Amino acid sequence: MTHKLVNTVAIVTGASSGIGQAIALMLAGGGAKVALVGRRADRLDALASKIRDAGGTAIGIPADLTSSADAAQVVERTVAQYGRLDTLVNAAGLMLNGPSIDSPLEEWDQMIDINFRGLMYITKAALPHLVESVATSSRSVVDVINISSVAGRVAAAQVAIYNATKFAVTAATEAWRQEFTKQSVRFSVIEPGATATELFEKKSGQWEGFTSMFGEVEQLHAEDVANAALFIVSSPRRVAINEIVIRPTDQN
Repeated sequence: MTHKLVNTVAIVTGASSGIGQAIALMLAGGGAKVALVGRRADRLDALASKIRDAGGTAIGIPADLTSSADAAQVVERTVAQYGRLDTLVNAAGLMLNGPSIDSPLEEWDQMIDINFRGLMYITKAALPHLVESVATSSRSVVDVINISSVAGRVAAAQVAIYNATKFAVTAATEAWRQEFTKQSVRFSVIEPGATATELFEKKSGQWEGFTSMFGEVEQLHAEDVANAALFIVSSPRRVAINEIVIRPTDQN
């Protein structure tokens, strides 16, 4: 792999598993220094060690991104450690779907807090550093990648609040893209379909609910989504990949 991302620094949220972990490995393999963010310190430490053993550079930063103070601390620690910030990948997410009458309100609050509020907090903290880094970037561009979902494009029964959070991510990404495009900050959204991660494991019955709507499908791998993220950040400055929808071949 060519190291197109040498001398760049990336923050990846949700890095302790799934899509976030796969993206962190891809970016590190491309030469980026990576700050790994999540709640599970042991997993972050193991991933950082794996990256360093392969010749890369990484640190784990345990944090609760639903706290604006924690989110700001992640950004400040990353910049203090590595001197700049070129890429932010917001991959932290939670899915707790089911019949609305039976779903606890606390689950809805959790999805709003993690899927959107946390993304909002860390993006807000990162933006000044991203804008500043453009001037000293050998690539003359920086990137924010937000992981949304096909659920941010199409609403479905029993998915109302997850739909709402992912529609919000997709809309905010496009609005930020318009606001910051002239400052060479590229905003991109990736909207995966069914992907084999821990997302479906957070609440029983979610996979069965999915298959009742779409049928059995061969799920995407996290690395499939990570390949899309790497394509975005390694594209030349003149190329802005605004949106990528990636579904399993079998998924409607």
